[in-house]
Amino acid sequence: MLHKPFAVAALLAASCGAQAASDADLAAIRSQIDEMKKSYEQRIAALEQRLAQAEADVKARPAPQTEARPVMAETSPPAVPATSANAFNPEVSLILQGQYAQMKNVPDRTITGFWPAGGHDDHGKGISTRGFSLNHTELIFSAGIDPYWRGQAIFAVQDEAVEVEEAWFQSLAIGHGVGLRGGRYRSGIGYLNEQHPHQWDFANAPLMYNALFGQEASFREDGLQLKWLAPTPVFLEFGAEVGRGANFPGTDSNKNGAGAWAVYAHLGDDLGVANSWRAGVSYLNTSASDREADFVDINGLQAQGIFNGDTATWLADFVWKWAPNGNPKYQNFKFQSEYFVRQDKGDLTCTDNAGVGNACATPVTGDYDTRQSGWYAQGVFQFTPEWRAGLRYDQLDSGRQNLGANALNLTVQDYRPKRATAMVDYSWSEFSRVRLQYAQDKSMAGITDNQWIVQYIMSLGAHGVHKF
Repeated sequence: MLHKPFAVAALLAASCGAQAASDADLAAIRSQIDEMKKSYEQRIAALEQRLAQAEADVKARPAPQTEARPVMAETSPPAVPATSANAFNPEVSLILQGQYAQMKNVPDRTITGFWPAGGHDDHGKGISTRGFSLNHTELIFSAGIDPYWRGQAIFAVQDEAVEVEEAWFQSLAIGHGVGLRGGRYRSGIGYLNEQHPHQWDFANAPLMYNALFGQEASFREDGLQLKWLAPTPVFLEFGAEVGRGANFPGTDSNKNGAGAWAVYAHLGDDLGVANSWRAGVSYLNTSASDREADFVDINGLQAQGIFNGDTATWLADFVWKWAPNGNPKYQNFKFQSEYFVRQDKGDLTCTDNAGVGNACATPVTGDYDTRQSGWYAQGVFQFTPEWRAGLRYDQLDSGRQNLGANALNLTVQDYRPKRATAMVDYSWSEFSRVRLQYAQDKSMAGITDNQWIVQYIMSLGAHGVHKF
């Protein structure tokens, strides 16, 4: 192939000779031929250099592990590691979210019968905001560090507040199905916990996650996470985590050692070509030191409660997916459900920090023991490549609440919060979506709130495939 341009040039030269070309014409033709030779030689040398570099990178990269997993349980493939210290070229993406919400004016929304917890709503935005609002924007950086490690950082930006939502490194080459992650990450407990809001199928999280972890609806951890994918014909994963435990239901105790730990197991498989499923069980243990919340005393006055003790949370999750011939592009259906049981055990101190003259003007400390539960179930059907519709039902149970000595000072309501939600959304592509959602919310005793939400989600830049 390399001789072809030379042959064409020779024919041109012969043609010119047949027309009695002058010496100047011949010199010009020879010059053009020389330039063509130099150009091709330079291009060939550049290609050979790139080929040699690529072969060296392939040899340096560890061989991939063969792991059994469901066909639909895909995760984002790791990026090719940088070949030098100066070759930093991360994947960058930006998630834009906003909404219009029409609902009752309830300034301090809580879930009746459950300990109130904060989250992103502490910054002045969240579930209490009516009308037009901008949800927190996510800026994501991720890249291969070298053939052995990968890193990712996610920054949540809302108005004047910037928060490090996640910042972790992850192993790529331990092998034998073992994965290690360290830094700040969303815990692997349950099913929805690892997902960011733009991945949710509804505009807000289930009541269960708000009751467990506050308005942020996720338990994040600063610590270490170890996972093992068993070499079995079915998807079988075990995980363990240990960390600071600073997020609700724990508190930041600023102490040596760990403030929280978790263990979990996930099992899944394919049923034929069109169906796949995953089930899991999880356990989370956190410690709290001076965890505060507002209560109501026996006279209806505001009182402050301070909890010191441990919180144990058990979770069970199940997900089933269907897609014709295993191809979810045109049609698919997803059903998911989770159930939790949580127990607080320790001491509760009742105080009158606001100075309103409540029953705890003199602080009272007694035993505090609660056992609460809840669940949700939802189904989402994509009936065309662009359109989806879904239904969700949430229900919680305030359960047993033993206040010990403070039973004479404080009142707590026995209540079963519930909510029914319907949504329909349209996606122009995998990067742009608009959603209409209606919910009848009965999470606060004595209030029925009919809520309408119009939401948009826009994704800019590189974005990996979401987990199963």
